[in-house]
Amino acid sequence: MENDPISIPHLFTNPKDIEIMGFFASILAWGQRKTIINKCKELIERFDGQPAEFIRNHQDSDLKRLLGFKHRTFNDTDLLYFVSFLHFHYAHFESLEDAFLRDKDLLTAGFSMERSLIEFKKYFFSLPDFPVRTRKHVSSPQSKSSCKRLNMYLRWMVRKDDNGVDFGLWDRIYAQDLICPCDVHVERVARKFGLIAIDKVSWNMANELTDALKTFDPMDPVKYDFALFGMGVEGEY
Repeated sequence: MENDPISIPHLFTNPKDIEIMGFFASILAWGQRKTIINKCKELIERFDGQPAEFIRNHQDSDLKRLLGFKHRTFNDTDLLYFVSFLHFHYAHFESLEDAFLRDKDLLTAGFSMERSLIEFKKYFFSLPDFPVRTRKHVSSPQSKSSCKRLNMYLRWMVRKDDNGVDFGLWDRIYAQDLICPCDVHVERVARKFGLIAIDKVSWNMANELTDALKTFDPMDPVKYDFALFGMGVEGEY
């Protein structure tokens, strides 16, 4: 776990800090894992070691310490908007889980992860001053994206894991509703195991893989993600 971005939220015990830094760690999770982890630790320092406190109670003058942050194409313009949205959200809700349950039908008519992620992106960019450039950092099934980073984040927050990996902080989204995070590493191993046939990483592939994993465990199919990804990234297959 120490070599994976999930190590970042594991630095905290406060649930708010965990879900906030889990969100940032997942959004920044592309490129070399060592760099991702270092950039997340830099972000924690810029939050003065207290992400939830900073998000909820910062003054405008405090935002200056965020200037100059950069990870690949994610820069301080994007970071400032993320902080602005999270500040807005936590002024109205106790948990970031609510941001994925914007459509009331998700609770009454049956949960749909596809609809949840579509509505999440709409909600995330509902503030009037969002930078157009920032939209690329939050994926959606509407654009055929596999939504790897958001699905990974949801795995961390939703799965109740006895092995101390995932946190299981949320209880209104269930493990059987999760979609397996799908990137080139997972795709390569899943294809060798005959779990997928679709030829391009996409939302449809993520669903295809999840359906295949449900044949092993319909209540918790995404528990296999860590093994699939690990075998791919470590070259163990």
